[in-house]
Amino acid sequence: MKVNVGEILTRRARQNPTMEGVVDVASGRRFTYTEVNERANRIGDALVRLGVRTGDRVGVLAKNGPEFLEAFFGCAKLGIVVVPLNWRLIADELEFILADSGATSLIFDDDFTATVEELHARGDRTAVRHWIQIGSKSRLGFAHGYEDVLAAASGDEPAILAEDDDLLHIMYTSGTTGLPKGAVHTQASGYWASVNGALTFDVRNGDRYQVCLPMFHIGALYPAQAMVHLGATNVILREFDPHVAWTVIDDERITGTLLVPAMLTFMLDIVEQVKPRHEHLRWAMSGAAPVPVTSIQAYTDMGIPLWQLYGLTESYGIGTASTAEQSVERPGTAGRGYFLSDVRVVDAELRDLPPMVQGEILIRGPHVMKEYWNRPEATTETLWFDQADGSTWLRTGDAGVMDADGFIFVQDRIKDMLISGGENVYPAEIENVILGHPGVKEVAVIGIPSAKWGESPLAVVVRADDSLTEADVIAWCDGKLGRFKMPKAVSFIDVIPRNPSGKVLKRVLRQTTDAVAAE
Repeated sequence: MKVNVGEILTRRARQNPTMEGVVDVASGRRFTYTEVNERANRIGDALVRLGVRTGDRVGVLAKNGPEFLEAFFGCAKLGIVVVPLNWRLIADELEFILADSGATSLIFDDDFTATVEELHARGDRTAVRHWIQIGSKSRLGFAHGYEDVLAAASGDEPAILAEDDDLLHIMYTSGTTGLPKGAVHTQASGYWASVNGALTFDVRNGDRYQVCLPMFHIGALYPAQAMVHLGATNVILREFDPHVAWTVIDDERITGTLLVPAMLTFMLDIVEQVKPRHEHLRWAMSGAAPVPVTSIQAYTDMGIPLWQLYGLTESYGIGTASTAEQSVERPGTAGRGYFLSDVRVVDAELRDLPPMVQGEILIRGPHVMKEYWNRPEATTETLWFDQADGSTWLRTGDAGVMDADGFIFVQDRIKDMLISGGENVYPAEIENVILGHPGVKEVAVIGIPSAKWGESPLAVVVRADDSLTEADVIAWCDGKLGRFKMPKAVSFIDVIPRNPSGKVLKRVLRQTTDAVAAE
């Protein structure tokens, strides 16, 4: 069977023509699946009229809205490759991604006109020649208005011009350790990601899903795409706000959502103030970082089962999943592989390890990326062809263990590992212990220089209780961690820096946290 992700929308509009496909919370606009599909066809046709061809790349620099999904599905039908852009980046960073991807067109919204003007003024530093501003009219002389080009284009169903191994999108990794790399996903990896989710989770036709994460991130774009596949309504928040999120959950009868751990915390902080009904909410999901058992239990007590997920941009956001019950029974677990996903833990020679022996986590499945864009060496380092069974595995770069029942416990990024007195220390293990303290809201552990041990762990803590002291944190860890893993110092901070997907930016912490001598 040859597959095309854009055709998912075509078939959904045929199957459920009058069902709400998209609700845009910010503007109040509502679109049936028939309307979403027609608008997707129009933006695809508009791009073709501008000279964009199959295989060309189109950047999208926009906050969450219907236009993001329209462009994604419209381009997918024609084999035009979408490049979602992180709108928190500055012009220099965006220029790098646009130039690296070779994007010839850019769709953007009003919030980024100043940045786009700066990019346009740089001329040939990028390949962008067509600029489309979301809205009826563009305020920039060189840009087309999104609604104007839609009005002049055809809403008829186009011929499907891409399938299977043809490119779908290039999503640039967050670059926590250096310049971002473009993870290339195909029509097939996108299609099977949707199927994989459908076979793993309880999503039903007619469900209503709240999109909270920014859609340039796989944690938002993937489930939004999957909801179209499954016949659910995407209710889109332009940006996350905990008060708005609770209100929308009630008013729009939301049945499911995905939030990173920090968002879960923000929503818990105001739950007594808001007193949401949330009677339709059957489940919530979280990923990007370990979810404290206390948070899982708090949501469970509210009658909201909280799934914990683990995955990467390179795996279309898919890897492992753990139900609320499993996460409470096995604290720290990220769960077992999705229905169509295989997971293993290997040593440095890529040999399988026994249960509870630490190694690198590998993921296999039809949802894994094709390659890194223009990075053959990085692709070779990350995608490993196992000659024993003829399959390709994604090397995640994450350290973890697997128990005898196949549950994965993610312990850290291998590159974040620190060596103290000759012993490997993984910060996530320490963080999980400290998160159990009721006075701790958030924590990140980094290594600091030590004349005696080489490196020692420093715990950077956001307090939930202003009276919490360094001695309290260290005492809490005593007896729960090996002596060499014990934090030697604690630094308190108001906010832990994170990227848009919720991952802690430890390089920023290292730059901004005062050096603490730990002897």
